[in-house]
Amino acid sequence: MNKKNYLNKEVKHIDIKAINSVDIINAMKNMSFSARDLAVASDIYDRMLKDKDCAIILTIAGSTSAAGCMQIYVDLVANNMVDAVVATGATIVDMDFFEALGFKHYQGTSSIDDRELRRLYIDRIYDTFIDEEELQTCDKTITAIAEELEPRPYSSREFIKAMGQFLTTHAKKKESLVQVAYEHNVPIFCPAFSDSSAGFGLVLHQHNNPERHVSIDSVKDFLELTLIKMNAETTGLLMIGGGVPKNFIQDTVICAEILGKDVPMHKYAVQITVADVRDGACSSSTLKEASSWGKVDTVFEQMVYAEATSALPLLASYAYHQGNWKTRKERNFATLFK
Repeated sequence: MNKKNYLNKEVKHIDIKAINSVDIINAMKNMSFSARDLAVASDIYDRMLKDKDCAIILTIAGSTSAAGCMQIYVDLVANNMVDAVVATGATIVDMDFFEALGFKHYQGTSSIDDRELRRLYIDRIYDTFIDEEELQTCDKTITAIAEELEPRPYSSREFIKAMGQFLTTHAKKKESLVQVAYEHNVPIFCPAFSDSSAGFGLVLHQHNNPERHVSIDSVKDFLELTLIKMNAETTGLLMIGGGVPKNFIQDTVICAEILGKDVPMHKYAVQITVADVRDGACSSSTLKEASSWGKVDTVFEQMVYAEATSALPLLASYAYHQGNWKTRKERNFATLFK
């Protein structure tokens, strides 16, 4: 077996514009268990879109982009359904930026000899395969972008903006989240940016330039996210997975208080996760628990315990086909930092 035998069936990203889930979500409202949870969550997200005062922040953790949800996130940004994004570095760089460079994710299997994959330089994300040699090209592209920037500390948002600008002239796939967000003034934050292909690329850059180099300032990320919360005041969270992205955006309420401004808790919150509460965390607390910290209000909040690639397309398609995004004002939060 050679590499081509394994990398021969591309992952196709689902198009929520082409599939209308309104009827099935409406039917789920009369069901129970996770179906009704998903219907309630879909209704809350639609409420965010109807609320003229509400800024919507999307958080993404996990590997949903590699698994076929990449176009969903692009469509949410392109259609003014989210106003800012907080994500893991892998979501933005190893998956989205990687495909923008012309590379692909491939359907594979979890039942395989991983030593064989390592011999062929194929990386596995559960049942999805990715070419490690192509991923290293992505790493080195990050290095090249860093080499063209003024040596100083950057927030991840600033660096991702430079990535979006780079793609306007170099992208082989035109509809990437990084480029579409850049073109629509939707800021993207990766508070743990180095935990990704960007980390390898920036390590190489700093190794080559030990005295004067680009670095990523995660404290600046926190400040900029808090300034967005202070500017918007009324906010809704659409959270896919948990972890660092979820915790960072929830903490902006407390950070604003530290900065001397009282802002309301996040008015709306939806989380789709498979994380459990028995370890005391649920990948950064349940939404009700977050209320005890002054982060999330409990009037419009819903946990959906489901694997996101099965639930997110239904929720996002419902909100898209309800059409309430059509009358939303554009927030253009990226312009706050010019």
